[in-house]
Amino acid sequence: MKEIVLDTETTGLSVKDGHRIIEIGCIELENLIPTKNVFHCYLNPERKVSESALKVHGYTDEFLSDKRKFKEIVDDFLNFIAGKKIIIHNAEFDIAHLNNELSLINKDKITKDKVIDTLEIARNKFPGSSISLDALCKRFKIDNSKRIKHTALIDCELLSKVYINLIDQKEPIFEFKNEGQSNIPISNVPIDYSKKLLKFQKMKLMNIKLS
Repeated sequence: MKEIVLDTETTGLSVKDGHRIIEIGCIELENLIPTKNVFHCYLNPERKVSESALKVHGYTDEFLSDKRKFKEIVDDFLNFIAGKKIIIHNAEFDIAHLNNELSLINKDKITKDKVIDTLEIARNKFPGSSISLDALCKRFKIDNSKRIKHTALIDCELLSKVYINLIDQKEPIFEFKNEGQSNIPISNVPIDYSKKLLKFQKMKLMNIKLS
């Protein structure tokens, strides 16, 4: 099964205020393992970056001025995500901006059934806890020291690791050893030998009383 981890950066928060996408990053997963297939581009938003957004990602108007426009990369982008589930942290934000860009050039919008929102998964799994990407990296002991600024590909890389932890696929429940005998399942969960010893002592005491 192939999935796409996706993140965007924008000129500001709301499409209602005319804000546009300036960066798209996508990492392909196959059976939860990143492949070598990556989609990444910076975009000329045809408007100024807000001061608040600039503090988040650091992309200046000058840097973005010679980049391609969304309409010039849209076909490559849609081909990259075609037929795959899209994994996004706070999908409402990214999908609103992507669908705004698509609607501006009369392309079909991305529907909700194609999207997995890791923010919703985290909210259900850890009610009342902080569920930002940084907070989840801290919870799962994922190194996010490279995340000095919010950039799409770094955020995708971190989210791919968070996603695997969120759906409890960090490691297999069992591993198998074969030492010339039949395969024996060995649990990764530590064994509490004190409980086993107590159980053995109780069984031994019962045998003494019965004899």
